[in-house]
Amino acid sequence: MKKAILILTFFMIVGCEKKVEQQKAQEPEVRTESVTNWSTKTELFLEHPPLVAGQTSRFAIHLTRLDNFRAVAKGKVEVQLVKNGSAPETFSTDAPSRPGIFGVNVRPSSAANYKLLVRLRSSELSDVHENIAVVVSATASVKPQEEEPELADLVSFLKEQQWTLDFATAIVQNRDLRTSIRVPAEVTTRSGGEAAVSVPFNGQLVASRLPVIGERVSQGQVLASLLPPTSTPNDISLLELAKNESTLTLQLARKDRERAERLLKSGAAPAKRLEEARTVEATAEARLNAAESRLAQFDASRTADSSANGSKLFALRAPIAGVIQLVDAAPGANVKAGDTLFKIVDVDRVYVSAIVPESEVPFIRNLSGAELEVPGDEAHPRRLSRLISVGSVVDSQSRTFPVIYEVDNGDRRIIINQTVYIRLLTRGSGPGAALPESAIIDDGGRPIVFVQTSGEAFQRRAVRLGVREGGYVQALEGVKPGERVVSKGAHLIRLAAMSSQVPSHGHVH
Repeated sequence: MKKAILILTFFMIVGCEKKVEQQKAQEPEVRTESVTNWSTKTELFLEHPPLVAGQTSRFAIHLTRLDNFRAVAKGKVEVQLVKNGSAPETFSTDAPSRPGIFGVNVRPSSAANYKLLVRLRSSELSDVHENIAVVVSATASVKPQEEEPELADLVSFLKEQQWTLDFATAIVQNRDLRTSIRVPAEVTTRSGGEAAVSVPFNGQLVASRLPVIGERVSQGQVLASLLPPTSTPNDISLLELAKNESTLTLQLARKDRERAERLLKSGAAPAKRLEEARTVEATAEARLNAAESRLAQFDASRTADSSANGSKLFALRAPIAGVIQLVDAAPGANVKAGDTLFKIVDVDRVYVSAIVPESEVPFIRNLSGAELEVPGDEAHPRRLSRLISVGSVVDSQSRTFPVIYEVDNGDRRIIINQTVYIRLLTRGSGPGAALPESAIIDDGGRPIVFVQTSGEAFQRRAVRLGVREGGYVQALEGVKPGERVVSKGAHLIRLAAMSSQVPSHGHVH
């Protein structure tokens, strides 16, 4: 009996749920209206139910900064409904419900055609969106959800996704891009940008620390010191004897000079006597200094210590500023005249030599500029302005000739002997729709872009491309000037288009 009652109860519950679901299915969905508008500072994406006079409607106002495409995290938002001959009706909120989303309750007083104004005020950013047409109805007539005109390849990508990912858009603009050819190139040292430090005479290398490969040095910097060979390298006793003799001679000369001073003061000797004594003393002192220097030189040759005879060493200095490329030396080593100890390369200014096929000689006659593309950073080509030379001889083996530009490489983005690419530019092709190269996605070998049709809707467009220059590419077909394309994160939109799952809407209304 109990089992029968439980079964009956289960079927009654299921029947009630089905009845409720059928009633909900029969009820028409209330349509949601949306507005997308751009200013120079922010993007406005507004969602709201149909406006009815005397009824409160919840506005979900999504505001995006156009300088970094992140959500507006704070501020006060004010909504105004304006109609001719009447004071504006104002509604506001002091803070976002969530970063980027401001919920505002709007209650129009009467049915009419209004102009909508949305104003943002914050300590970081102030902006206004105005002259947006809205209609306020007199009654709350429920209409079925109107189907929007079907757009091919329309993809939904919510604001919450855009704000948290690496995402940006750009406006398609008319630009006069120049025709070009893209050729490989090689980075080389500039003329006078490489120097070798060689040994001027036989000697011993003295240094407490030698520079290492890759170390940056300045012009005139001491790299190492060279100790000349001593005249009596194997007889320390003779060196010490010479020093002692010079010391005794100096002592006698100093006493003789003091005696001459006393005699001159008492008038017992002429002034010439004092001058001769001073000359002898100075000569003796010079001989002592020379003997000490030879002895110190001998000590330094045994210890390879730069402090043993600092001022007497021959300094090896860097002839140019740059980076150490070669070190072939060791402290204390005996070196010969002509040996190369260091090689220095200037990497701040380098040459980039384009390898141009001989078939492009007519093209090069109209050369008007060039851009450098570094592998891994092709989206940010560097404009080259200083042309060094255009080759006048074709290589007999490769059938190519060089076009050389000088590059300011202070940021060290390129390195010597690296293979890069140069885009050589000639005459302009005339104004035309141009978009950032980063907006192009390869979809099975066909270039496509994603055009933003509203705040959260994007349309896939196939494009036909033309010339390229300065990170922009000419769009011959597919987009028009004034349209907004995804310039950063287009691959994310493509992944969203490939997904069969519709993202849930996380907006706060």
